Amino acid sequence: MNSRIIWCLATAAMLVLPAGSSFAKTTLRLGTVLATSDPLYIAAQQFKKDVEARTKGEVEVLVYPSSQLGDTQNMVDQAQAGASVGTFVEGSRVSPFVPEFNVLVAPYAFKSVDELAKFAETPLFASWNDKLKAKTGLTLLSFNWYQGARNMLTKKPIKVPADLKGVKIRTIGEPLWLKTIGAMGAVPTPMAWAEVYPAIQTGALDGAEAQPSAIRGAKLYEVVSHITLTEHIYLMSGLLVSDKWLQSLPAEHRAIVMEEAKKAGALALKTNVEQEAKIFDEIRARGVKIDKIDTTPFRDAVQPVYKELGLTEMVAEARKAIGK
Repeated sequence: MNSRIIWCLATAAMLVLPAGSSFAKTTLRLGTVLATSDPLYIAAQQFKKDVEARTKGEVEVLVYPSSQLGDTQNMVDQAQAGASVGTFVEGSRVSPFVPEFNVLVAPYAFKSVDELAKFAETPLFASWNDKLKAKTGLTLLSFNWYQGARNMLTKKPIKVPADLKGVKIRTIGEPLWLKTIGAMGAVPTPMAWAEVYPAIQTGALDGAEAQPSAIRGAKLYEVVSHITLTEHIYLMSGLLVSDKWLQSLPAEHRAIVMEEAKKAGALALKTNVEQEAKIFDEIRARGVKIDKIDTTPFRDAVQPVYKELGLTEMVAEARKAIGK
C-alpha cells in the first residue's frame, strides 16, 4: 500500500512537471515612459519577439509604453520588491546604491556614445552591476540601450549659461541631473515625463532637456521654439530587472534573456544614432529652430559638479578602463 501511494505521488508530480521541463511559464512586464514611436520601445518589441521565440513561449514579455506601468521610479520599486517588472534606467537612477553609476551620466564625461558603449562592456562596469545586485536585488541585463544626446529645449535662443538664468527646465529628479542643469544656469525642475508637455504649454515650465527621439515622441516641438545642441549627456540606459526573477529562470533561459537584451539594446543604439539627423529635419520643418553652439562655456560651468559629487576620480578610472 505504501509503495502504491509513493507511485501515485510520483505520477502526480510528473503530470505537474512534464518530462524535460521543470519550469512554469513566466511573464516579464517591461515598462517605459517613452512613446511607441521611440526606438527604445521598438527595440523592446524585438526583445519580446526573440525571447519568446527562443524560449518557445516559456518566457513571455509584455511591453508597456507611455508610463502605463507608472513613472520609471515606480517600476524600479516594483522590480526591487521582487516583481517580474523590468524598465529602462540611466545611471543616476541606481547611483543612490552604487555611486559609481553617476559616471555614466556625468556631464561631458564621455566624448562619444561609442566610448560609453565600450565602457559598458568592461570588467569595471560589471563590478558595479555586481554591487548593485548585492545591495538591492536588482540587476542590469544589458546597458547599451542608447537614447540620444540630451539638449536644451526652450522658448528663446540659448548660447551661454547666463541665458538660462531663471529658466525653469524639466530634468530627472536625481542629484546629478539637478546639479548639472543648475550648473548650466537654469532652474532645475524635476517632473514626471508624462507631465512635461502640458507644463510647458501652460507655463509651469519654461522648457526641458531631452534627446531627439523623446522630443519627437512627446511632441515637445509643439510647445518650444528652440533646441540648443548642448549635448551635455549621452543618455545610455540599461534594462533593469529583479535578480530574484532572473534567477528563477532555468540557466538556458537566463542566458537567452541576457543575450537578447544586449542584441535589442544594440538595435536601439544603432537606430537612435541613424535617426538623429532625420528627426531634427522633421522638427525644423515644424518651425523649431535648432541652434548649434560652442559648448565650451557649458563644459566649464559643470566642472564644479564633479567635485561636489566626488566624480573626478571615478570618471578618470572609467576613462582609463577604455584606454583614454
